Amino acid sequence: MPSDIDPGPALIARARAAIAAHLNIATPPPPEHRRLGERGASFITLHHDGRLRGCVGSVRARRSLGEDIDENAVAAASRDPRFAPLEADEFEHLQIEVSVLSRPELLATPGEAALLEVLRPGEHGVILHGGCRSATFLPQVWEQLPEPSHFLGELKRKAGLAPDHPGDDLLFATFTVDKWSE
Repeated sequence: MPSDIDPGPALIARARAAIAAHLNIATPPPPEHRRLGERGASFITLHHDGRLRGCVGSVRARRSLGEDIDENAVAAASRDPRFAPLEADEFEHLQIEVSVLSRPELLATPGEAALLEVLRPGEHGVILHGGCRSATFLPQVWEQLPEPSHFLGELKRKAGLAPDHPGDDLLFATFTVDKWSE
């Protein structure tokens, strides 16, 4: 029967099982939880020996949270363009973080000034849209970039824009996350 307690252990176990299946490593089936059947958007962040090893996710809830975790866990392990695909011998020492995103809130007024008025460092994740470019930072990125102007400059850089690109022609959305880590 699905559990109604903290979903974190079930979500992490689901991500680990998806990566294990992708790498052809036998693992016990993950526990069930009712949240896995609900629509949801997730990001899966992988660390190996304390270093980032992959991070892939969804910003919109398009499928069940369980399916989203499965797809994003495998993508973080095998398709993050910043890293070579995960090897089976890395699996045992892999640390997994699962972030479940709230529904993004598009700012009513476009532009960087409007964002700076409502932005809550450490709490908000940010999605940037500008023409055909976009980028997303999870709230966890504030740990490395605590200054809002630097945070936004690096988000622009991630989108392929100059950090000092004027924000008036950009659209921003904010979101929060519930996060669980091993």
